[in-house]
Parts: sequence; C-alpha cells; structure tokens
Amino acid sequence: MSSKNDSRPHFLTVALDEYKRKRNFKESPEPAGDRNHRSPDGRAARFFCVQKHLASHLHYDFRLEHNGVLLSWAVPKGPSLDPSTKRLAMQVEDHPLEYGEFEGVIPSGYGAGIVMLWDQGTWTPEVDDVEAALRKGDLKITLNGYKLKGSWVLVRTRGWGSSSRDTGRSWLLIKHRDEWAGTVDIVEFAPASVKSGGDFADILASDRPEIWVSHRPAQTGEAGQMFERIVARALEMRGTNPSESQPTPRTTRRRTTPAAATTRASKTAVAGKTAVARKTAGAGKTAGATKRATPTTASPAKKRRG
Repeated sequence: MSSKNDSRPHFLTVALDEYKRKRNFKESPEPAGDRNHRSPDGRAARFFCVQKHLASHLHYDFRLEHNGVLLSWAVPKGPSLDPSTKRLAMQVEDHPLEYGEFEGVIPSGYGAGIVMLWDQGTWTPEVDDVEAALRKGDLKITLNGYKLKGSWVLVRTRGWGSSSRDTGRSWLLIKHRDEWAGTVDIVEFAPASVKSGGDFADILASDRPEIWVSHRPAQTGEAGQMFERIVARALEMRGTNPSESQPTPRTTRRRTTPAAATTRASKTAVAGKTAVARKTAGAGKTAGATKRATPTTASPAKKRRG
C-alpha cells in the first residue's frame, strides 16, 4: 500500500486503498491484498496476466507486476496480434499481486460478473527505467505468456477514445512487428482459461452450480437483473439456451487440471502462430520457435514478502 513516502508517481498509479474502497470482501471472493510484495527492478522478468471479465460489458484486464502490485488496464476488445490494430486500454486502479491467480464469480457489487484467467506468464521491460517510461507514457515490454508473446508497447494518448475526465487514463496497447505478430484473432482463436481450461459457463457451473437450474427464482433489483443478463450471456457465448439449461452434477463434471489446460493453451498458441507464419511468410514454425511456446511463469502467490 502506498504511503506519503512512496516514491511512485501517484498520477500514474492508484494505491491499493482505492482497490479496497470499491469492494466488500465479505461478499466478494476477490483477494483483499493485505500482503506486501517486492517486485524485481530494472529489466528483470516479472509477472503479468490477462483476465477476461464478463461484467456489464465483456472486456479484458491487462495486468503488469510493478512495485509489488499489478498495474491494470481494461482493454474492451482484448489484445490484438496485428501491429496495425491499436487497442484502447483504460488504466484502472492497481490490483494486489494475488489477483493474478484469481478466477471465479463476483456475485454482486463492483465488478459483478465472471472472471476468467485468460493468459499469464512473465513480462520484461525493454527499458531500464520503468517509472520514467510510465511518466513519458511510452512503455515498451516483452511478453512471454501462453497466448501473448513478443514485443508490445503501451502508449498513453491525449484523450483519444475517452472523455476529458479520463485524461491520463487512456492508453493504447499495440503489438510490435516480430515473429509473434500476425493476423490471427487471438481472443477468438484461444478463448478458454489457462487455469481451468474452461469457458465462462464452466466457471459458473463450478462456482455457482445453482445457475444451471432453469426453474431457479430470478434475482431481483437492478444488480440482480444485471447478473441474470451476465449468466444469460455466458450461456449464449457457449451456444446454450438459458431456458433449457440443466444442472451438471459437480461430482461427474469433467475437470481439466491447470497443467493440462496450460499445455493445451501453449499448443494452441503455437498452432495459431504456425498458421500465421504459413500464411504470411510461407513457412511454418521452426523447432526452436516451438520450444519457446511454454513460458516461465512466476506465480504471484509465491512472491517474496517485502
């Protein structure tokens, strides 16, 4: 948590007390962020993740570990592997490092909806001074995830795609041209979780099995109705009619282990990159490139305490 002696530029990041202020941890399953962490400095690799969040609107939360927290941006359309495509990324409050492993259902309150761990791995700054790059609004990074790899840049804009009150919060997430760039729509090509291997409906069935019961009473109130719409959207994305949904016994529902899920996601990323390479360069991936498919992922839950 920040203090008066915190050297971090507060116009760039928001202290964890903002994260805590927005949430009721008696109702929300999200981590409270009570631990202090120390992050690597310089160009050392550190944790990153992308969480696919089905709330009032579907968006992707892009998070980079820095100074013991996760700097966070909401990317409405998700990352793009195409360097010609600039994705709007709205900076939001810092999140605790433990949030990098979170996947589940937020039943009510701020951020109510379903959170999927869509990608994770490590990121490495391409500059020596991350703080200076953030102040400048031009942070070049290298990602080594299961789905996102290679060189990227976060560039702060001057109000493009946002209102005047969002000045300083509006950024663009852009893929650099390298061997991992291409025209494959990665959010459509690899939509599942790297933690559980499932989709939003699987996460709902695991955390809230009662949502599958078609004769369940509808939730009342504005918040309840919004959650009902989120449930319906999750089932629609799977191709299931909400009115015909039936409960799946938790004891017999097929489980995918995290190891199997990440292996499958890694193979999917390689397959997608191979398709891009064949389409754009006339050749498939080399054995060396295939070997790089599995990232060195540092679990945020196992970080040293500061």
